[in-house]
Amino acid sequence: MPEAVDRIRILIADDHPIFRHGLRKLLEADPEFSIVGEASDGHEARQQVAQTRPDLLLLDVAMPRHGGLEALPELCAAAPATRILLLTAEIGQVDLLKALQIGARGVLLKDAAVRLLPRAIRSVRQGSYWIGAEAVSDLGETLRRLSSAGPDRRYGLTPREIEIVTAVVGGQSNRDIADRFSISQQTVKHHLTSIFDKLGVSSRLELALFALKHHITDDT
Repeated sequence: MPEAVDRIRILIADDHPIFRHGLRKLLEADPEFSIVGEASDGHEARQQVAQTRPDLLLLDVAMPRHGGLEALPELCAAAPATRILLLTAEIGQVDLLKALQIGARGVLLKDAAVRLLPRAIRSVRQGSYWIGAEAVSDLGETLRRLSSAGPDRRYGLTPREIEIVTAVVGGQSNRDIADRFSISQQTVKHHLTSIFDKLGVSSRLELALFALKHHITDDT
């Protein structure tokens, strides 16, 4: 008989039952994954982790009562062998870096879950980190670079585009940016399209990570 597959045991923590069901169906279709439980908030996630000791926890950042970011420190402390991959529609740069420093193994945007989640899980399980849309092998070096001073290349960005990148890193919305620079939101979108093309990124999260990594904000 063929040797049994050593499955990756996964716990899903998200407050939306339909989204949890979708993730379960997606992952159960792969013989490499096994779903050992579900939780709807951070308290339930902690209880389920204690009971099932999963290899990996998919943790929603924004849950009512006890959100993922709030629960993260105690989850990391209580179950250091369980690797935690954050799922989010959006996350501020400060929260993202804090989560990685606390012990999260990565972050994946929910709108990319169907396309990237299996690959992200495998990468995290194998020891890498997952940031946005790619695996990161050396998070320590990445964090050191993020915290170091000194500007780097500007990648052909215009002064206004640099200002908009800085605003995105600061967590400002398109409306905030439009009000700040007295331009329309459509103009902001045009600037972001140009910035994405020049930097080779596809989301605000990836843009913020790229900008901090390469020191291309006005704050440096």
